[in-house]
Amino acid sequence: MKVAIQGIQGSYHHQVASILYGNVELLECSTFDQLVNAVSTGHVQTGVMAIGNSIAGSILPNYNLIKEQNLCITAEYYLNIEHQLMAQKGQVFEDIFEVQSHPMALLQCQSFFRKHSHIKLVETDDTAAAAQRIARDSKMGIAAIASSQAAAFYELDVVAKDIQEVRNNATRFVVVNRESIIDEQANKATINFTANHEPSSLAKILTKLGDLDMNVTKIQSIPIIEKPFLFSFVADLEFKNLQLFKEAQLEIGILVESLKILGIYKSHTL
Repeated sequence: MKVAIQGIQGSYHHQVASILYGNVELLECSTFDQLVNAVSTGHVQTGVMAIGNSIAGSILPNYNLIKEQNLCITAEYYLNIEHQLMAQKGQVFEDIFEVQSHPMALLQCQSFFRKHSHIKLVETDDTAAAAQRIARDSKMGIAAIASSQAAAFYELDVVAKDIQEVRNNATRFVVVNRESIIDEQANKATINFTANHEPSSLAKILTKLGDLDMNVTKIQSIPIIEKPFLFSFVADLEFKNLQLFKEAQLEIGILVESLKILGIYKSHTL
């Protein structure tokens, strides 16, 4: 089995892939677009991709990528994100004058760096890649924000632990495949729909979902790229059993202009 991830070994994507599949062969992708393309073309069997964060919100373009490539969400996983500040061995925090990491990681650690305003923050493509470059180039005085797994993998010292602003900082990852793999215990679905151009059409859809015992845990508008200023909606629904969802799918199909099921799977909780 080969799994596509965004980023490289030591990344949070790698961490989730290891939790779900063990010591699996990885295809490292620099972008989410490359990841979904690898899955859709059959180059790999499955992919693991981040879809949102409890602090920064949803990664909206990834929903469009899943939809456009006709992929299916077959599982989800919530990972607690614990950011470590790491540098070349033998260094201490006082030696650091520059920190490199992914913009999201820098954002999630901004309160820590407000107390150390002399440190220059530099955005890079990936948390683990920043750690890898520091190790490879023997950079002194420069640190990376990444996972403890990355520190161990690239043999760097952690000079400051758990520097994320919010302790309950979780990222939601989804597993994507070319074909739907529905677990009999599935109790969650992600759908994408467009509402009819009628007053209160969205309200009617949400009311109907409630009447059908569907728990809408998230709903968010997504721009329709080919139609400026028009939006579709992505929603996560939780339900007691698959039959309830199948019945709801038929009912709301009458109320919407279009409906696509992005995935039916078993929910994961922290």
